[in-house]
Amino acid sequence: MTGRRIVVGVTGASGSIYARLLVECLLRSGAVSEVAVVFSTNGLAVAEYEKQNIPSGGDDPRVRYFDNDDLFAAPASGSAAYDSMVIVPCSMGTLGRIANCVSDNLITRAADVMLKERRRLILVARETPYGTIHLRNMTALSECGAVVLPASPSFYSHPADIEQLCMTVVERILSLLGIDGERYEWNGGR
Repeated sequence: MTGRRIVVGVTGASGSIYARLLVECLLRSGAVSEVAVVFSTNGLAVAEYEKQNIPSGGDDPRVRYFDNDDLFAAPASGSAAYDSMVIVPCSMGTLGRIANCVSDNLITRAADVMLKERRRLILVARETPYGTIHLRNMTALSECGAVVLPASPSFYSHPADIEQLCMTVVERILSLLGIDGERYEWNGGR
């Protein structure tokens, strides 16, 4: 099976619903052949606390889970040829380590690989307000080709519930990945 291979990193910032919705959407896409999911320790704890169950490999063989401590895992190497990576939600600690080339776990190493290979890296920052160091780290990453996409939902589509509101962020992620699907398109509000 050929298709897009995407790494999804889930860190300890609040907002694991974004990760769940993204993985579900990727698995609905016929263009995706693999979703490599990596949780940080705190990312897993937050997802459990927020009651977000990310689809498992038993649900779909295209999902592969990797241990965040396994630097021998495929996403740690440019030769594994993953097309893109999304860190969702992305904590400021993770973002800062990536901006400063601290590859101390699989999530930060895979992000480093995306940058050095000039592949798509999307960081769904989940923090407010941003401090000066946060902004400097985001600027550094943007200058290196990463896309910083704050988890800032939109209201144009008149979302009826939290899940629909969060989907407005996920739809932006999918658009940046080049994954087709239904999404709200602004028409000038008329």
